[in-house]
Parts: sequence; structure tokens; C-alpha cells
Amino acid sequence: MALLNIINPSDPVLRRKAKKVTRFDGKLQNLIDDMIETMHDAPGIGLAAPQVSESLRLFVAHLEEDPDDENNSADGNDITIPGLGRIHVMINPRITYFSSESAVRTEGCLSLPGYLGDVCRALEISVKYTDRHGHKRKLNTNGWMARVIQHEYDHLEGELFIDKAEKIWLADQDSDDESKASN
Repeated sequence: MALLNIINPSDPVLRRKAKKVTRFDGKLQNLIDDMIETMHDAPGIGLAAPQVSESLRLFVAHLEEDPDDENNSADGNDITIPGLGRIHVMINPRITYFSSESAVRTEGCLSLPGYLGDVCRALEISVKYTDRHGHKRKLNTNGWMARVIQHEYDHLEGELFIDKAEKIWLADQDSDDESKASN
């Protein structure tokens, strides 16, 4: 595995709509593994292919889930790390439902290090996607996991959290907020 370079908004790949993944081959599997390693090294909880200069509709996310929330249950194809949550791989995702109920929370991004912003997102979503083995999946989720998926999905559409943020600031200007996360 290899660490990949995380690009910033000056790279046009980050602002283009990503292309559909059509080949589930060894090259794709290597990219997924490299993205997971890069995400962990950054460190972050999510990473989309456009963030590493790959215009593909693919993202990875490492999330701790609420064990009482059956909507976020594993489908058998994500990597579960006992006590550390689960790594999700979503290829060609399509969000099919956004709840009308939403909330504003603070977000960050590995492509915009040092910046935070308050972003309003749906509290519940449904997403259809293909897993890394080419199997079709559907996930109904809420809360933090729904927020992370929406953030990463935006990268596939060429959008950044700063495009939706109500307020943006440098992280060192706010050391009290513990809800910060980098995606």
C-alpha cells in the first residue's frame, strides 16, 4: 500500500463531477486500500477519490457506530475493526432520500487543512451504492454517519463543505469545539 497525495481546491479535479466506476479490478482494489491508508495517516474519517486526484465516484469512511442503531448495521462487506468502528467503501453512491429534518454541525476537510465550517445537513439519508466487490447495497442511516456520507458524496459532485457552510474559520481560532472532524 502507498500513501497518496491529498490535493487542495487549486487542483481542478476537486471541483469536477467524478466519473462512474466501471471496472472492479485489481487497480481499483489497490486504490481503495491506498485511500484507506491515506485517510488513516492524515488522520481523517473520510476520503473521496477526487481528493487524491482520481476522478472516480468512490469514497471510504471510517466511522464508529452506535451499537443500538440498527439502521447503521453492517452489510457484511465493510471492514469492522473491533472497538474502532467500521470502514465503509462506497462506489457509485446515490443518495435516494434526505430527511426534511436537518442540523448544523462543524465540519473540516482533509483538502482544506486548518479550516472549519458550520454546515447544515439532513439528519437521515438513504444511499444506494456498490461495495468494493461489485455487490449492490442500500444503507439507511442517520446522525454522524449520515453527515459524513453527505460530505464525501459532495466531493463526488465537485462540491466542498465551504460551498455550503454558514460560517468558515481557521481551526486555531476555535479551540473549544470538540465536534471537529476532517473528512
